[in-house]
Amino acid sequence: MPDAYGFPDSKKYLSISKAVVYGMVAVYLLNCLTHLRLHVDMLRYFAIKDCVELGCPPDSEAARDYMPWGYTGLLLILSKLGILKSTVLVLINCLYLGGSLLLVRKLFRSSVNPWFSVVLVLLNWTTIKFVTHPLSEMQYLFFSMLGLYLFQQYSLTKRWGYLPAAFAAAVLAFITRTVGVALAGALVVGLLWEFRKQLIQLIRRNKVLVGVIMLALLGVAVFSRQLGLNHYTKVFSKQFTEGVTVLTIFKWHFTEWSEICFNISIVKLAPFTGLVTAKLIFLLTGICLFGGFLYLLFFRKNDVPVIVKIYLLLYSIVMFNWPFYDPRFWVPVTPLVAAVVADAVGRIRSKRLVGGLSYAWLVVYLFLGVGSAVYLTNSSLRPEVMARTHANGVYRNEYETIFYGKPLSDTARHIDQAALEVIRRYDR
Repeated sequence: MPDAYGFPDSKKYLSISKAVVYGMVAVYLLNCLTHLRLHVDMLRYFAIKDCVELGCPPDSEAARDYMPWGYTGLLLILSKLGILKSTVLVLINCLYLGGSLLLVRKLFRSSVNPWFSVVLVLLNWTTIKFVTHPLSEMQYLFFSMLGLYLFQQYSLTKRWGYLPAAFAAAVLAFITRTVGVALAGALVVGLLWEFRKQLIQLIRRNKVLVGVIMLALLGVAVFSRQLGLNHYTKVFSKQFTEGVTVLTIFKWHFTEWSEICFNISIVKLAPFTGLVTAKLIFLLTGICLFGGFLYLLFFRKNDVPVIVKIYLLLYSIVMFNWPFYDPRFWVPVTPLVAAVVADAVGRIRSKRLVGGLSYAWLVVYLFLGVGSAVYLTNSSLRPEVMARTHANGVYRNEYETIFYGKPLSDTARHIDQAALEVIRRYDR
């Protein structure tokens, strides 16, 4: 029977969650048929890949690009195998996502309903959108969740073999995305936490291990240019000198939180409320949502592993210092956020007001998630829709040239030859 707020009993609740998950798996697999989805950073990855594989002038943009080379490595492997196509890339993203969700399930063993957190992830508009993009989000997500899981296994079993494996996963995450420094930091802090009472003895008895860690830190400093850290420092400096303030950065990232948690982009809401009103609403609710999440994570009883708490804190610190705006920055931690929220929802349903608000939020969230899935699938299967709607039509001329031999828009004045060539070579 449903409870006072309409939540089904546990068995029926579990069955509904499973059915939604299976349905969304089918949707994600169907979207493997999408045409190649262009993105500014995606074009950079492919340019770097071509530069390594085919050669390029040393002063070219691709040769000087500071993007981490982990995802480029995947593109190179697929290119050498002759299977670098949109369908393969989306399928690999789906596998990365599925593996990540399994790892999160193992991290949160005592979750009230593990399927519920999976529903929240699969129906989030950012997950739906960026699984279909040839970008590094899903690869980083998998390696970071693997690192957390391996460290948690070490914490539970005290088998030392898990520890170097966890740091190896952190290295793979770092060379995929520089924000992986948050994962590496979390593993170090987690290790110190594990041995907080025996820290001095640990240093004395494991001088070799301490020496290896110190050498690794020294290596990061010495090879910071090759790792791209110097470039990121310059990016930070450039943004601030061009007028970006700390307050602006905080506004951006609180807005991103509203977009993730309400499951809708501010761009979709602005036409109905006006851009100024939408920004104010998303800023205020973002502050409340992030504050509430920190409360659930650190001040309310939960079963969240310590290493996950540390990682989420460090990741958030990095993000709230990152001088760029994009909701996709939070995609790599969405499964962890969803698991924390799912655990909290299962614990607060006994409180009438909070339970009622949770149910109302869930209904809206799921409705918008289904709408996002339908919207994306429609564009994946219909070329004319994709050309018109993908990236708000920025690449319409290039897509229509591939699909129909020429742009169909009367206002077409320019065709990006680099983008056109990428679609021609790597489309499904």
